[in-house]
Amino acid sequence: MLGGIGGIIGAATGLTGGVLGAFSKNRHLKQQIGALQGQMANVDQWADQRGNEDGTQSVAWQAILAENNRRMRRAARAAAAKQALGVDVDTAAQREENADTSANLLASAAAAQQERNNDIKDEAFNKKMELQGKINELQAGKQNSMDMINGAVGGAAAGFEKGMGLQGLLKG
Repeated sequence: MLGGIGGIIGAATGLTGGVLGAFSKNRHLKQQIGALQGQMANVDQWADQRGNEDGTQSVAWQAILAENNRRMRRAARAAAAKQALGVDVDTAAQREENADTSANLLASAAAAQQERNNDIKDEAFNKKMELQGKINELQAGKQNSMDMINGAVGGAAAGFEKGMGLQGLLKG
C-alpha cells in the first residue's frame, strides 16, 4: 500500500516537474527571442540613422570643398588682375571650368555616399539575417503542447517507477 502511495506521489511530482519545466523553458526562450528582436530594431535604427547622413557634410568632404572654393577664388582674382593689366582673359571659360570642377567634386561626394549607404544596408541586412537565424533556432527549441504532454507523461512514469521502487525494472 505504501509503495502505491509513493508511486502516485512520484508520478504527480514527475508530471508537475515535466509541465513546469516545459513552461519555464518556453518562457526563457521567449525572453531571449524578445531580446534578439530588440537588437533587430536597433539594427534598423542604426541603418536608418547612418544611411541618411549627408556625405558632403563630413569633415573630409567639407575640407575638399573649401579647398576647391579657395582655388576658384584665387583663379578669379588672377583673371581680374590680368584684365586690369589689359591682358585678354576669358572669364566665362574660367567660370565654366570652376563650375565643372565643383560639379565633379559634388558628383564624387554623391557616389561615395551612395557606396557608403549600400555598405550600411548590406551590413544591416547581414546582421538582421544573423539575428533571425538565432531567433529561428530558439523558436525551434520551444516546446509545443505535444512535447509538453510527452515530457509530463515521461516525468510521471519516471516518478511512479521511482516511488514504487522499480527503477530500471520497467525499461525494456
